[in-house]
Amino acid sequence: MASRSPSPLSGRRAEAARNDEKILESARAVFVENPEAPITAVAKHAGVGISALYSRYGSKEELLRKLCNDGLERFVVETEAALADDRDDWTVYTEYMRRLVDADTTSLTLALAGSFTPTPEMFALAERANELVKKVFKRVKGVLSPDIAVHDPSIVLEMVAAIKLGDRARTQELRRRYLAIILDGMRAKRDQPLPGGPPTWRELNERWVT
Repeated sequence: MASRSPSPLSGRRAEAARNDEKILESARAVFVENPEAPITAVAKHAGVGISALYSRYGSKEELLRKLCNDGLERFVVETEAALADDRDDWTVYTEYMRRLVDADTTSLTLALAGSFTPTPEMFALAERANELVKKVFKRVKGVLSPDIAVHDPSIVLEMVAAIKLGDRARTQELRRRYLAIILDGMRAKRDQPLPGGPPTWRELNERWVT
């Protein structure tokens, strides 16, 4: 039997999906670089009409919510994967942190925290992420220095995300390099305790409250 050609409707849906992917990729690139950029800059970057963008996202704030919600969902997926990984704890933790660096969801936090009002659903998802992080930390804390606390890695990820060069591949290479250096320090035994206290969940979360 001859295969059926895609219907016009399925073709339109496929095009809409492609446009949505381009819009989200462009929105991330535009707003990470300049959170104050207008939504028209996203349409221009994506090569789509402004009407196509507004048909999917009614406002810049809605688009920002989508970007950050997707980032949170990716973080949850990676954290669940770490919890399900049955290899040794140090391997699990270092690869988990490297995956988070490569996913680069932290750049959204650095650029967009406090720039829009998150939904209750986003705060609930953030709380779920927090509970999962606690479980990962509880599992691996035996291979970390005793003065490393549960939310220290969040700041480590932000430090690494601040590394940015014009070349994307080189940026990723350097981020992995400095993550490895920091992780070695987190594992080492110290003669002196770390200065200051670790960040609290409240301190990290309140940055999203406008």
